[in-house]
Amino acid sequence: MNLPTEVFGDVAVVHAPDELGSDQAGPFLSFLRGLTQTSVVLDLDGSESLDSAGLAALLDAQERLQQSQGDLKIAATNPLNRKILEITRLDRQLDVFESVIDAVKSFRTRS
Repeated sequence: MNLPTEVFGDVAVVHAPDELGSDQAGPFLSFLRGLTQTSVVLDLDGSESLDSAGLAALLDAQERLQQSQGDLKIAATNPLNRKILEITRLDRQLDVFESVIDAVKSFRTRS
């Protein structure tokens, strides 16, 4: 899996695949492991399908990045994806932002 990625300083912005489900979860995690940055913003706006395996992959990615002194932040303006994160209460475990810019900036303000 090769996902569009932009780098802003030490923060990688990864644009999620159209579908993030059981078929994509493993390759998605492998792709993130291959990044040199441990501060990652995942832009979910292009994802049209997000199932339980995809949600579990988000938590797994966050845990792995935090073990490397980094973190995973989510950018989602898509109302459906935001609702999924809210209903599953993952918005309480993952930092969710209205824009990629806000998510990237949040790495610069943490202590």
